[in-house]
Order: sequence, then C-alpha cells, then structure tokens
Amino acid sequence: MARSIHPSSHLPLALLLPLVVACAGAAGAAEEEILCRCHHGGLHDHAGQAAAAAAAGEPAPRQYAPDRAVDMLHLKIDCTPDFARHSVRATTSLSFKPIARPLSALRLDAVDLTVHAVRAEAAGAAVPVADVVVARDSITVSFAEPIPPGREATLHVDHSAEPRRGLYFRTPDMGYPAGDTHVWTQGESHEARHWFPCHDYPNEKCTTEMICHVPPAMTVLSNGRLVGEETDPATGLKAVRWLQDKPHVSYLVCLVAGHLVKLEGKHRDVPLAFWTQPSTAAVAANSFRDTPGIMAYFEDEIGVPFPWVKYDQVTIQDFVAGGMENTSLTTLTDQTLFSGETENIRTTRSLDAHEMAHQWFGDLVTCKDWSHLWLNEGFATYYSHLHAGHLLGKDELLYGLWLDAENKILPNAADPRPIVFKGYRDAREQFDWRAYPKGSWVLHMLRHQLGADLYRQAVRTYLERHAYGTVTSDDFRQVLEETSGRPLDRFFDQWLYHARHPDLKIDYRWQAEEKLAHVTVRQTQPVSADVLLFAFPATFRFVLPDGTVVDRTVAVDGATHEFDFALAAQPVLVRFDPELTLLARVDFDLPEAMQLVQLERADDPIGRIRAVKALGAKKTRGAVERLGRVLREDPFRGVREQAAAALQAAGSDEALDELSRSLAQPDARVRRRVVEALAAFYRPQVMERLVAVARDEPNPAIRAAALEGLAKYGDPQARDALLDGLRSESFRQEVAAGAIAALAATHDESLLEALVRTVKARGDAFPPRVLARALETAGRLGNERTEKETVREFLLAHTADQRLPVRSAALAALGELGDPRARPVLEGFAQLGPDDRVGKVATEALEKLRQRQPAVPQEVKELRGELSRVADEQRKLRAEIEGVDRRVKERVAPPAPPAAPAAGSAPAPTAP
Repeated sequence: MARSIHPSSHLPLALLLPLVVACAGAAGAAEEEILCRCHHGGLHDHAGQAAAAAAAGEPAPRQYAPDRAVDMLHLKIDCTPDFARHSVRATTSLSFKPIARPLSALRLDAVDLTVHAVRAEAAGAAVPVADVVVARDSITVSFAEPIPPGREATLHVDHSAEPRRGLYFRTPDMGYPAGDTHVWTQGESHEARHWFPCHDYPNEKCTTEMICHVPPAMTVLSNGRLVGEETDPATGLKAVRWLQDKPHVSYLVCLVAGHLVKLEGKHRDVPLAFWTQPSTAAVAANSFRDTPGIMAYFEDEIGVPFPWVKYDQVTIQDFVAGGMENTSLTTLTDQTLFSGETENIRTTRSLDAHEMAHQWFGDLVTCKDWSHLWLNEGFATYYSHLHAGHLLGKDELLYGLWLDAENKILPNAADPRPIVFKGYRDAREQFDWRAYPKGSWVLHMLRHQLGADLYRQAVRTYLERHAYGTVTSDDFRQVLEETSGRPLDRFFDQWLYHARHPDLKIDYRWQAEEKLAHVTVRQTQPVSADVLLFAFPATFRFVLPDGTVVDRTVAVDGATHEFDFALAAQPVLVRFDPELTLLARVDFDLPEAMQLVQLERADDPIGRIRAVKALGAKKTRGAVERLGRVLREDPFRGVREQAAAALQAAGSDEALDELSRSLAQPDARVRRRVVEALAAFYRPQVMERLVAVARDEPNPAIRAAALEGLAKYGDPQARDALLDGLRSESFRQEVAAGAIAALAATHDESLLEALVRTVKARGDAFPPRVLARALETAGRLGNERTEKETVREFLLAHTADQRLPVRSAALAALGELGDPRARPVLEGFAQLGPDDRVGKVATEALEKLRQRQPAVPQEVKELRGELSRVADEQRKLRAEIEGVDRRVKERVAPPAPPAAPAAGSAPAPTAP
C-alpha cells in the first residue's frame, strides 16, 4: 500500500514532525509501513536497508526476480548532460506490451528523479494518463483506461537528476584535467534507475536507443551502431544518436561522452576501437594490442560469432571497478593503462579477455537473477584463463586456476553460502569469490569430465538456444545433459547448490609382495545441511623406474575409499589429480625422494609447485639448496615465483643466500617476487640490496617493491631512499606510491612533514589513488604525534576534493588520526547514509574515533549512546520530512493551466 501526498494536502514541517514521531513510536505498524515504504522501500537491493537489517540480526529475505507486468520492447533516452552542474536532463521513452492482464498502472524503478511531465501513446493516438506518483525509488503511472494485453504502447517521461549513482562526471572543477572532461554511466547491478526510469532488473530485455547532446568537440559513445550526428544551430550542441537493435538488459545500457582519443582495429568485419582521455593517449596502444586476437580465439573456442555490431573499449578516470561489459561498449578503469617500463608486470590481457567474454556470457545470455550470477562471471573468468592457455601455453592456464584455488577459494572454506544463493541482502554481495573463481572452476571440471569437444558443443547450443534471453543454472544443466547424455543433478547439487569443496586426506603405501599400490582416500570436510560428501572422478598417476606413466581413474563418493592398483614395479612417483581437474584441498604427504622426482617432471608445472611447497616446509639445508636451483633454472615462471615464496618462508641465512643469488631473472614478475622475498628478511645486507634496487632498477614496479621493503629500517640510508622515491617521477607515480606505502609502515612521525610538503608541492601530479594513499599515510603517521592540529587541517582541506578516492581517503585518514576535533566534519558526511560511499567511509572513521577514546564509566557510555541514538533518529526523521517537503516543491510539475489538458498527458505528478 502506498500513499500520495498532493500539493493541497502538504503540511508545514512544524506540523508534520509530531505525526512522523508518532509514526516512529506508538502510532501503529500501518502508519510506519506507509512512511518507510514511501521513502525507503521498494529497491530490490537497498544497501542501507541491508546494513540495518544485518546489524539487527534479522534473517536475510530470499531474493527472486520481480514480476514482469509488461514486455519491454524498446527504451529510448534523449539526454543532455550539464557538465557545469553535474546534472542530466532527459526524456526517456519506453515502448511495451502488457503480458497477461490489462495494465492499469505501470511501475518503473527510478531513484531521486525529478519528473517534469509524463505522456503516453498507442498506435499514434494519445493514451490518457490518470495519475503519476513519484516516490523516492519509483515512478508509478496510472492509465485512465487499462491497456489490454498485447497492445503496444509508449510512455514518455521528461525528467532530470543530479545522480549520486549511475551517472558520473569527471570535470576540471572536480580536480580532473580540463582536456579530459567526460561523463559516464555504470548500470550494474541496480544503478541505471538513478538516472533514467526503467525495469532495472536482469529478467527483462529490450532494444535501446541513445541520443545525447554535447558540445561539438566532444565524442559520444553508446551501445550498438552510430546512426548519425547533427548540430542544433539554436543550442550549438551536437546530437549524437546510437541504436542497439538487439535486446539487452537495462544495466548494460551505457553512455560515455567527453574528450576522447581513438585507436582503431578490426576482426573480420567487426570494427574495434579503443578510446581514452587525451592525457593518456600515448600509452593506449599497450592496452589495445591483444583485443583482435582475443576475439578471434573466442569465436573459435565458443563456436558462436561475436554477437554485436561493433566492439568499443573506453577508459574511465577513477572508475568504480576494473571493467564493465556494457553491450558492445566496455568501460575500463584508467588503471588498465601502463607504460612499457613495467615489462610484463602490467598487462591488460586478462581484463580484456574477461570483459570480452562477457559479450557472450552476460550480454548475449544474461542471468535471470543475481543468484545465478556465476553464469555471467564464472564464464568470463574461465574463458580468460582459457585464452591465457591458448596464447601462453597450458602451464599458464593451470597456474591461473591453481592460484585462484589457493588464494581465493580454499581460504573461504568456512563460508556456508553456495554459488547459487538467494539469501543475500544486497546484490553486490554476490560479486565475490563464489561467482568468479569458483564458478570458473565449476566450468573447468565440467570441461574435463565431458571432454573439450563435447563441452564446446554444449556451450554453443546453450548460447544459440538462449540468445538475447535470460537464463538460470538449470537451463545450462539441461543443455549439458542433452548434449552428453549424462545426468548432472548431483554435480550441480554439490558444486552449485551446496557450499564448499572436498578436503582430501590421501595415504599411499607400496605392497611389494603383491606389487600393489595401496591408496586410501578420505573426505575430511565437515558434512552438514550446507556441505555434502562429494562425488567425483579421481585420477592417480604412477611413474615407474623405466619412465612408464600409468594413469588410473576411480570414482569417489563416500567418506573413505581404499584402492589397490597393480603395477609392474614400485613407482618412483605417485601423483594425485595430475591434470588439476578437481577443486579440493589435498593433504598428500609424499617422501622427499618422490618430491625430488616430481621437480624434474617438465610436463607437470603444478606437480613441481606442490613439490616446491613441500620442500619449503622441510627447511633443511638440502631442500633450500634445491629450491635455489629451481628459482634459477625452472623453465616456468610460476614455479620460480613459488620457489621464491618457499625460500622466504624458510627464513634461514641459507635461504637468504639463495634469494640473493637469484635476482637476475629474465621475467620481471619473478624478479619482483624475489625482491619481495628478500624484503621479508631483516639484515643490513638486505637493506643495502634494496636501496640499490630502488636506485638502479629500471622497472618502476620493482623499484616500488624495494621501497616498500625498506619500511622496517630506521637507517638514514633507507630513509633517504624513501624520500628520493617520494620525490621521483614515474608513470602514474608508481614509485612514489611505493614510497608512500613504506612511509605508512614505518610509523615514524618524523617523516610526516616531508610527506605533507611533497603533497602540497606536487599533489596535482599524483593520480587520485596515489594522493589518496598519501592522505591515509598522513593520518596514520599523524596518529603517532601528540600535536595533531596541523595534519588535521591538512586532511580537512582534502575533504572538499570532489574526486571520490581523495575525499574518501581524507575522511578515512581523519579516523586514523584519532583527533576528536574532526568529529563534527565526519558526522556531517556520515549523514549521507551507509548506502553512499562517502557516508559509509565517514561512519567507519567515526567508529575508529570512538574506539580510540579513553575508557569512560559504563553508565556514561550508556547515556552517551542513548543520546546519540536519539540524535540520529531525530536527524533521520528531519531528513525524511525535509525530503517530502523538497520533493513536493521540486518534483511536482506546476499546476495545469485552466484549459483542458491534451489527450494522453498526465495530471501533475504527485509525491507519495
């Protein structure tokens, strides 16, 4: 139930306040529900509500796709961004057909939009609109007569907004270079509604059209194909029209407009372009070079041609993520740009492949709701790995999967949530290790169990059957079963609908008389309603003294299994899962003699890594010497990286000697890892080596690693190196960023003045993220001082910075500083609320301030807490009331003139 507040019933704030207080208190649940729903409810994933409910210990509601009263056919946005006011004015036109019932009212997702007028039409004639209700998160249009099912109608909404989400400006008044001015949009997961009205959920698709009016010197990019450009002599603005004539979801609708430089390419007849801001155009080619090859590989591997008319990529300054796969137009963080000095440490290839894979998995075929997000993100992650294997060899494919398992999946064993999970509060909770690396691993296991050819056939059928539609995990399962003839219910149940992975304890012994290899496999993971005993094929590889390799695959589906394998001779090596086809934590302790044999298996990079880790755990002199040889001689960089890590973990003087002998690495990634391993040791000779690397190494990423390693040394030589690094110049100030990170770790407040002086002198040369790190470091070092006023004022000045990373860092740094005199400023920003990025940071900073305050008597704490709660409630209530007041004044269209309105036009929109 919703309530409309018409202009004639608007009450002054002073009269309305008692009513609101009563509603929040004893007036009854009905009134409270009306108030809360009008001003806060209705979003499928509202972060503020989610946080409040979680804090109260309420169980999370199960999330499902919303109803579709209509079939959306076409969405047209005709907009004009105002770069000076950071606002947008637009007319959004939505063409639709009611699906099953006559449509009396259409509700659209829309957050904080000011609605100026609403019109409707069908078959060239006006459709009378009876009422328009504008709530904080929606627009509901009621029609004078219900629209019958199957009849096409179009709704036009004139609106404007100053969006806090969804549409973002990068302008000189915000601190960005004047020549780089641009505006951009981000729709996923529910941000489209912040700048245009729509059905903002992935269970609806339609074609779209974008018309954007900008100064003639600017470029406009959007989904689909460019239809035309023309300049309006009256306004001097250029109107650019794009048409996406194949259906896609609202969160993939994208607009980027501003000063951009273009690089061009082509794959077959598909035009390719890479756009970036003029200030970074010189290095743009580094990030574009892999795109044609990635598209060619994906077409061959997937079996479905690239499904869109063109493919553009564009960099965004201070983007909110790494990349976003908008249909035919991927937006990328500008951090993806890199200079050649970093050798192979920086590359865009993986991100490029991930976002392009989404053009099939996520764009062509889209998850119906966020519980099935892995169908978007798991596929994109896995196909990025597949491309790495295609381009660089199978070792890279396996190493990427192994790293995902070791670093992202296995450490989360205690998480009881499955991949397909409906108990989330906010859609953003789904974008984690379950959807990305674990989803990727599910596909990898399927590809192995079905075979690559059958898997490809199933994926092609899946895409062709559901092209331009929405899908669930069961849609994919059905295609796999049809293609393979195998029931996969159990596979999907254990890997997708239940949590975790198996923990395996494997024991081996040789029975000489029978010439049998006896193997015991135990599943040791805790079994519960959330976690099952897993069923999977398990492969053992036996290497015999004459070099013969014997593979045996068995079925495991219980808690304990024992297997006997007849062999011609006692094996010199026993390997479990030699092709890395099972996601599991494996405890299989082999004799050192077998580990040494495994190190020599050139065809088994993961086996060599496992041997390296096992030898590193032994920490004997012989093991350390062997690891040093591996670090210098192994042909695969992944094995060498892990050898450096194992020597670091060994921590002995002998391990340090081996690392020191191994700095001359041809692969820059390994060279940096050796520097990081050296930096873990606290020795005078290590400090001298790190100072030399920081001074002489040409690669800025490795210089930065060396500087970070100097943080633990109070020696003047180390201090001078850090200050030299702070003042140095490198692409995106990567070396200075390393020095700043080291300063933070020193806890030496005497370095604060040099940092502040550098920021004041050349802060404009620091990219926002580097400047943000400098501010956080200033807060941390300032906390070491008794006198905090100088650094407090320094940080407060940066809270006025319009760049999100800088402002957020300044607020976080005030929390680190621990000066209670910063509280009023933090409280002001905290009022933005927990669903605002800046408001969330300010709230966390306030909590740090509270934690740093000296202990006070419990009764005083309780009194302060009660007063704080009362004040918070009063602020919220006043904000809600003022919001009603503002919306009635600003959002409600002016009263209609005395003359009768034109047919199809709406009466004045009303606030709830």
